[in-house]
Amino acid sequence: MMPSDVIAPHLQAFFAHYLCQQKRLSPHTIVSCRDTFRLLLTFVRDQTGIEPSALRIADLDAPTVLRFLDYLEEQRGNAVRSRNIRLAAIRSFFRLVALRDPDSLGIATRVLAIPSKREDKKLIGYLTRREMQALLAAPDPATWGGRRDHALLLTLYNSGARVSEVITLKRTQVRFETSTFVHLTGKGRKERTVPLWPDTAQVLKAWFREVGDYAGELAFPSARGRPLSRDGVDYLLKHAIRRALPTCPSLASKPISPHVMRHYLPFLTMSSNAKNFTDIPGNSRACRPSLLLRSRHSFPRLETVEKVQ
Repeated sequence: MMPSDVIAPHLQAFFAHYLCQQKRLSPHTIVSCRDTFRLLLTFVRDQTGIEPSALRIADLDAPTVLRFLDYLEEQRGNAVRSRNIRLAAIRSFFRLVALRDPDSLGIATRVLAIPSKREDKKLIGYLTRREMQALLAAPDPATWGGRRDHALLLTLYNSGARVSEVITLKRTQVRFETSTFVHLTGKGRKERTVPLWPDTAQVLKAWFREVGDYAGELAFPSARGRPLSRDGVDYLLKHAIRRALPTCPSLASKPISPHVMRHYLPFLTMSSNAKNFTDIPGNSRACRPSLLLRSRHSFPRLETVEKVQ
């Protein structure tokens, strides 16, 4: 019979039962926890020579965990946020260990006492309307990839969707009715329905007709008919930026990512701190009401927003 202080059965219970069945975490969170322990076990093996199959709970005491966290920052170059995410996974594991193996309660308590490190919170950048329009106009409409990229970037801009939501978006999640909506499922399995502008609806209708059954229900497939990766979306955005630079040189001085596009406007779908904000480019009947911008994001200093021309 395996001793109770061997770490292997506790790790198996942690992933197979605790995370999947009891907490019902998302696959992305479970993968993050897996990566944390892959790094931790490799670090301990390199430091002590003990193989993961022979590790005991005492080998993962608080000093070892602290050295691992320092290793992440100093040698792997991880940011404080990444360091805290790794620590959260380790602490979650030791909460389970405290229940499964009372003899290790002292070790678990000391690991759980390791605090998260405070991090600097930077303002999220913004794009001006001219810069945003230049990005949307950059993809080549004469090519299949250019039409896909335009539809994808326009959907990101309109909906405030995360990259993970866009690359897995199904055509059935877009409803073309009197008003067009896209149904998204975000972090924490939170669902939301976002209205789409008339211009966006027309672009998506045309794109969906062109795609047909090429990639099943995928809204924005790769050239091989598979889902795009995060790196793929970042690549096509960088490509659009390069094409837009001649007409909008100010893009060169800004760090632009899909996340920056998501926070272009303080929509209610993007920021709980934004109030009563409307923006419907391409719709001549729409206007933004005069209001005081209230948002946690960094936008130009405008106290009122004028009617869209």
